[in-house]
Amino acid sequence: MEFSSKLLERAVSEMSQLPGIGKRTALRLVLHLLKQPKDQTQFLSEALTSMRNDIQFCTTCHNISDTEICHICANTARNHQLICVVEDIRDVMAIENTGQFKGIYHVLGGKISPIDGVGPSQLNIHSLVEKVKMGQVKELIFALSSTMEGDTTNFYIYKQIATTGILFSTIARGIAVGDELEYADEVTLGRSILQRVPFESSFKTTGSN
Repeated sequence: MEFSSKLLERAVSEMSQLPGIGKRTALRLVLHLLKQPKDQTQFLSEALTSMRNDIQFCTTCHNISDTEICHICANTARNHQLICVVEDIRDVMAIENTGQFKGIYHVLGGKISPIDGVGPSQLNIHSLVEKVKMGQVKELIFALSSTMEGDTTNFYIYKQIATTGILFSTIARGIAVGDELEYADEVTLGRSILQRVPFESSFKTTGSN
C-alpha cells in the first residue's frame, strides 16, 4: 500500500495494530477522521490518552475502574457474600447487562493455560483465596467459559478453599461448551446465573463421562 504522506502512513500503521483492523479498514478510519472537525479528533485523542493514563483496577475485585474501589464493590446494596468469578472485565459487563446478578465479582485476568505459559501465579487467584478465608463469603459462583482451561481454573480454585465451608456453584450449561460469556445473549446468560448448579456436581458429572 503506497502512501502520499508519512504522517498518514504512520496513523494507518498504528490503527491497524488494533484487533480485527486490517490496513484497508485502518485507512478508511483514518481518512474518516481527517474529514471530521479537528476538535472531534482532539476529543478522541484526549479520551484515549486519559483512559490509558488514569484508569485503575479495583483493589477489591480487579475490575477496571475510575477509582480505587469500583462502583460495584462500593455499592452497599449488592450482596457482598456472593462472589461471581470471571475471566475478564468483558464478562463482568456481559453479566451486568442481564440485570439478574446482585452480588459482586472477582476478575481473574485470564485462565490457567500451561500451553500458553499461564499459571496460577499469573492470575488474581491469591487475593480471591484470601478474601474467602476472611470468612465473609457465603457462595462462590464459577462463571468461566466451559473450556478445558476454564474447568482447570475452576477446579484449582476449588481445591484451594474447599475446606472453608462455603457454597460452590457454576453457571448452568445454557452456555454451550466452549462458548465465551461475552457472546452469549442476555436472556441465556441471565438464566444460567439464576439456574446455577452446585460446582461439586458439575465436575463429578464431567469426570464420570
